[in-house]
Parts: sequence; structure tokens; C-alpha cells
Amino acid sequence: MYYIHRYKIIFISIFILFICSGQMNGQTKPKGNYNYWAFSKKPFYFGLTLGGHSTGFLTTNSRKFPVSDSLRVAVGVDKPGLHVNIITNLKIGQYFDFRFIPGFAFSERRIQFETYGNINGSSFREERIESVFLDIPMLLRFKSEPYKDKRLFVVAGLKYSFDVSSNSRAREEIAARLLQISPHDFQFEIGAGVQFFFPFFIFSPEIKYSQGIGNIHIFNNQKEESRIIDKILSRTLSISFHFEG
Repeated sequence: MYYIHRYKIIFISIFILFICSGQMNGQTKPKGNYNYWAFSKKPFYFGLTLGGHSTGFLTTNSRKFPVSDSLRVAVGVDKPGLHVNIITNLKIGQYFDFRFIPGFAFSERRIQFETYGNINGSSFREERIESVFLDIPMLLRFKSEPYKDKRLFVVAGLKYSFDVSSNSRAREEIAARLLQISPHDFQFEIGAGVQFFFPFFIFSPEIKYSQGIGNIHIFNNQKEESRIIDKILSRTLSISFHFEG
């Protein structure tokens, strides 16, 4: 009876191991995910990002100064731009990635001022700021279960941006501006996209929204345009195409 009982235990143990191994194989090699299986073994990989964006400013009125007699509220105007980035992707388990994606963004941002009291009625003038940003985003990505070599994901994190073109501007040009904007900016980012697994690379279109978390307006009491503004925050809506492998 002792040997029979022991054989039963061995048989049950083998049966449980067989079931578990079958489930593990089903998880690691899902049906239809042929290209995904090769990439899932890599702990990290690199890539390139190309994309476009629309960027501008969010402005708020100043509470420290009365409303101007000649200027209305300033409004940010979004303008298109381009960006290119280098991807470093580190896997954290099966569902998470840490992504470091430094790159350059070529942007133009504008603030529009409406003036009134003119004989012909209201008129507009703009402050135009062309910039080349060095972007350093650090993101965390969460991915869904793969299905037929496709995978949904959401991404969120922080980004530091520095306007490298600010150092090359002449002092006279900066002094003549209606507004002065800090070249340093910190932003939060949130987005979503889809991974498509091909035999030699992963293609991932992604849409993402970024917004500044700090005031980038450099106050100048000598400029009326600066006095009527309290805060200026940056914002960007981008579409990126990641090529990784």
C-alpha cells in the first residue's frame, strides 16, 4: 500500500508538471505570434524615431497688474514641427519597458497679442520664437498581451528640454523681443500606440501629449506684453514612428 500511495503521488506530480509546462508554452509561444517570439528574448534593444508635432504655449493672465489699456489677453498659437530621436529600450519583466529617447525637435511657437483702441478696430501682433530643442525623455511603457504579432501600449514619464539655439542668438535680438522665454523646460508626457512585430524590426506608431510643469516666462517689467502675462507653459501633441530591433 505504501508503494501504491507513493506511485500515486509521483503520477500526480508528473501530471501537474505536464499541465504547468503546457500552460507556460502557451504563454511564451502564443499562437500567431511568430515574430514576437524572437524579440521577446531580448532584454534590451535600440532604434530610431521620426515624427511630427504641433507645439505652442498655454498662457494665463497676470494677477499682479491691472488689465492693459492697449492689449488684450495673449493667446498661444500652435505651429507644426519635426523631431528625430534615438531609442534605448530596457525591458522590465514581460509587460513593462524603461525607455530613454534623447533627440532633437525643430519647432516654432507663437504668442498672439490683440490690440484695441485703434481707429480701425482691433489688430493683432505676434511674438514668434523658433527653437531647436535637445529633448531628454525618460518614460515607462506598459504593454498588453501580444495578439498576432501586435501589441497595444501606453506610455508616461518626464522630459527635459533645452533650447540649444538660445545660446546663438544675439543680445540685441533677445532685448528686442516682446517676451523672454527660458531655454530650460520640464514636461510630463502621456501617450499610447501599437507595436507591429516584423521579422527584422518592430514598427510602433505612437501619439503623445506633453505639457510643461514649470513657468518658462521670464518676467520683464519694462515690457507691457510681459506684465499682462503671469505664466507660460509649453504644450506639444506629437505623432511618432518608432523603428526598433
